[in-house]
Amino acid sequence: MANQVSNHFKFLLATGVIDLSADSFKIILMESGFIFSKDNHAQYADVLASELATGNGYTQGTKVLAGVVVTEDDIDDRCEVVWSNPSWTAGGGPIGPSPGAIIYDDTVPNDPIVGYIDFGAEYTQVDGGTFTVAGVELRVS
Repeated sequence: MANQVSNHFKFLLATGVIDLSADSFKIILMESGFIFSKDNHAQYADVLASELATGNGYTQGTKVLAGVVVTEDDIDDRCEVVWSNPSWTAGGGPIGPSPGAIIYDDTVPNDPIVGYIDFGAEYTQVDGGTFTVAGVELRVS
């Protein structure tokens, strides 16, 4: 499965509700077995039950994405949004396993989901290590 953008996000972007360069965005890690639905997962409340539990260096709903860069890509005919790589340090036990991460807009009411980053496999970070999500990028075509 490839990374996906939620349909609700596309609507909010088209209607001017979401500002990719000014809003505050958060990223959460999902539990093993989670499957993203771009049709049905519209807001944070829709996926909260499948977020990794707080513990071992991970805290639900608190990781703010930083360093946003929004660019126009005329070669590939899209807009690209890139954030700095977020990370969590495992302490007291492992973080994961997790198959992917959800990005949501923490500025807009009801915390709409932007999209899902599919890791392509389930990842676990052992105690003392750093769980990093590299290449946090959104492409709007």
